Amino acid sequence: MSAKIYYEKDADLKNFEGMKIAVIGYGSQGHAQALNMRDSGVNVVVAEMQGTDNYNQAVKDGFNPVSASEAAAQADWVQMLVPDTVQAKVFEEIKDILASKEKAVLGFSHGFNIRYGKIVPPENCDVVMVAPKGPGHLVRQVYQEGNGVPMLVAVEKDSSGKAMNLALAYAKACGGTRAGVIETTFTEETETDLFGEQVVLCGGVVELMKKGFETLVEAGYQPEIAYFECLHEMKLIIDLVYAKGISYMNYSISDTAEYGEYSRGERIITPQTKEEMKAVLKEVQSGEFAEEWIKENEDGLPVFKRKRKEMEEHLIEKTGAKLRDMMDWLKK
Repeated sequence: MSAKIYYEKDADLKNFEGMKIAVIGYGSQGHAQALNMRDSGVNVVVAEMQGTDNYNQAVKDGFNPVSASEAAAQADWVQMLVPDTVQAKVFEEIKDILASKEKAVLGFSHGFNIRYGKIVPPENCDVVMVAPKGPGHLVRQVYQEGNGVPMLVAVEKDSSGKAMNLALAYAKACGGTRAGVIETTFTEETETDLFGEQVVLCGGVVELMKKGFETLVEAGYQPEIAYFECLHEMKLIIDLVYAKGISYMNYSISDTAEYGEYSRGERIITPQTKEEMKAVLKEVQSGEFAEEWIKENEDGLPVFKRKRKEMEEHLIEKTGAKLRDMMDWLKK
C-alpha cells in the first residue's frame, strides 16, 4: 500500500485565520518551526525557561518568550517541542488550561508520549503530529532557500472534524508541503523512529564504525588509517546513497569495493543480527524501551552518562579530533 502524500495544493493557511500557535520549547525543532511559521504569516508565541540559552536565542530572534502556562492560555494550538522525557511534566502545567477552552489543538513532532500513554489529552483537543524528517537547522535553512524538508503528518484525535486540515496547514507554514507530507499514525512514526535510531542510524552505524576501527587497530594498523577507512569515508558513501540510492553508490565506487559489499556484507550483518533487530523492535512496540528510558531519566541518567563518557574517551574520537584539525573546510 502506497503512502498518501500531500503537497502545497492540499493545504491552506486560511485554516489558521484568527489562531495563535504556541511553540513550547525553542530548541532544535522549536526555533525552526516558530521562525518558519512566523515568516509564513502565522501568529506565534514561544514558551521557554527564562535565563536559558534557548530563551536568549528566542529574544534575539524577535520573540518575547513566556512560560508554558502563559503560552497555552494565549494560544489555540500548543505544539510540544521540549524533550520527550520533559513533555509529560510540562503537560501537567497546561492540561487544565487546554481543557478549559471550547476547542484546542495539541500538537507534537514525535509521537512518544501519546503512543506510550504518558500524556492523555483533554477530550476537547484535536491531537495531531507534524514531524519534519530532518534536524531543526535544516528545516530552517531549506525553508529560507524557498524549499522544504519532507514531513510526516498524523491525527490521533479529531475532536473538531478539521484536525487533518489544521495539521496540513501547520506543515505548509513550516515548509513541509513544498517537498511532500506523508500521512502516518502516532504509532507507526514512534515505533519506526525509535527502531531506526537504535538499530541503524545511531546504534547500528556507530557500533559498526567502532568495531571496524578497533579490529584494524588491534591488528596493528595505525589509528589514523583505521579512522579514515572506517569513519571518515562513511560520509562519502552515505552522501552517494542519500543523493541517488544504493545502486548509484555501487555504480560510483570501484568494482572491487562493490564486489566486497556483495561477497562480505552478509557475513557482518547476519541472520542472527536481524533476529536481534526483531528483538529490539519488540522492545519498542511493547513499551519496554520507553519505560527503561523514562526510569533512566528518573535515576539521574547513570548509564547514559557513563556511555557518553566512554564514547568521548574512545580512541576513535581522539584520533578523529586530531585528524579533523587538518581539514580546514570542516571549521567553516
